Formats: sequence, C-alpha cells, structure tokens
Amino acid sequence: MKRVVMTPNPYRDRDFACVLEAKEILESSGVEVKICLAFEVDPSFELPAYVQLSELQEEIKTADALICFGGDGTILHSSKLAMRRGIPILGVNIGTVGFMAELESGEMDLLRKLAIDDYTVDERMTIYVRLIHEGKVIHRDVALNDAVVTKGAVARVIQTSVFLDGVEAMNFSGDGLIAATPTGSTAYSMSAGGPIVEPQADNIILTPICAHNLQPRSLIASPNRKVEIQVGRINRRNAFLSVDGGKALRVFTGDKILLEMGNQKTKLLKLKNTTFFDIVKSKLNQ
Repeated sequence: MKRVVMTPNPYRDRDFACVLEAKEILESSGVEVKICLAFEVDPSFELPAYVQLSELQEEIKTADALICFGGDGTILHSSKLAMRRGIPILGVNIGTVGFMAELESGEMDLLRKLAIDDYTVDERMTIYVRLIHEGKVIHRDVALNDAVVTKGAVARVIQTSVFLDGVEAMNFSGDGLIAATPTGSTAYSMSAGGPIVEPQADNIILTPICAHNLQPRSLIASPNRKVEIQVGRINRRNAFLSVDGGKALRVFTGDKILLEMGNQKTKLLKLKNTTFFDIVKSKLNQ
C-alpha cells in the first residue's frame, strides 16, 4: 500500500494521540497518510490545532485503504463510503467491545505490514434496504450490521409480519424486529437472543425484539431471499427504522421494508491470524 486515509473519532481519541502514533508508524514505513474527519464535530469541541485535516470525500478517491479509529460505530459510519469506492477498511479499537476492529490501540506497530502488503481482505455481505410508504420508495440504504424496526419510547407494541419471497414466515406483536447480517449477528441481534453467525456467511438473520408470545424465534434466511417486513398496528404511536444505528426514520402502519443481499461487499483488512471464534471468546469473555 502506498497511500491511506485515517479517520479519527475525536471524542474517543483525545488530541488524536492514537492517530498520530499510527501516522508516524506508517510514514516511517513509506506510506503516505492523510487524516480526515468522517463526521461533523460539535463546534464547541476543540480539535488539536497542530493536526492537519484534509477533506475525506477528496482524499478517499486515491486511497488504498481507510483506517478508522474508534468503536464499531465509527467503522459503520465510514464503511459505506469505503464500500462505494471499493477500498478496504481497517479498524483500530479505542471504543468498548469493537467486534469489527482488527487492532487494539496497543497493537499499532502491526500497521507496518500494510507497507509490504502483508495482509488479507475479509469480505462481508451487506443488506440493501428500501422503505416503502404509500407505494413509493422514500428511503434507500445499505446495512453492514443491521436494519432495525422498533417501537418508539411510548409505544406499547407494534404488529410485525415478515414475508420471504411473498410467503409469510413470521407474525407477532412486540417491540420490533432486527434484520442482521452475519457481521451484525454479534451486535443488537445477539442481545435480543439471536444466533452468532460466522461473518463470512451470507445470510439474513431475522430476530424479534421482545415478542409478546412464545412462537417467534430467530429465523435465518438464505441470501437469495427477498425479505419484506410489513408494519401493522402501532396504535397511533411511533415506530422507527434505523440502519446501522443511523438516523431513525419514522414508519407508519402499512409501511413496508424490503430487504435483499446487497450487490457490493464491505472489505475488512486483516493483519493478524486470529479467527472469528478467538474474537468471540475474547470480546465476550467466554
């Protein structure tokens, strides 16, 4: 690799200490580095004046990789831009669990491997999400982790139906539904009782949230299925759709969320020989 872009999370990497350490390691190995913000920072938050920041949309055009510093949320935020450009992502965890991050903050010397192309690329499936309101597509998005339909804070329950290729597979009242990729199986889906699925698999994992009966369980759909989530009775309350923990979009009775495997995959860089199961045991203290 000759050129990388690094995106710090200023709220986690105070004064960009980790980013600047990584920059020194990479530049001493002959790699050109640009530092860019991946999201807008509160104007009242003071950024270090001695760090030169570049424009992400411009620098990403000629980058060989994107290195994200933070937790899984930071990686998810940056993943869509990298996926559209077809470049791989490497996560450095300075958050909490950090399932998607390849390195911990104390392992940054391994970044030298990028200069000699000593790495592998792990491809992860995505879910293409469309929100249909009154017969029209009003929102499109791509999920690396999950798409979640959930009740508002004051709603009692929402009625949810799930169809696979037009055949009803699930119908229940509850707090909502999580549609996760294998990558997202260790996130909200797992907390709601869903299975842990190897991230290299291609499946759509459908997990009810606090279903108000004993029937619904997680359902794993094959990647060629077209999934349709129908929003039923909300009792004049609010319900929302959120993709990868992003902005919550209000949904109404009769709305549909259409899901199918995305055409593009997210590429994650691997510098270590650890397996997915090593990470599960380490992160979940099993």
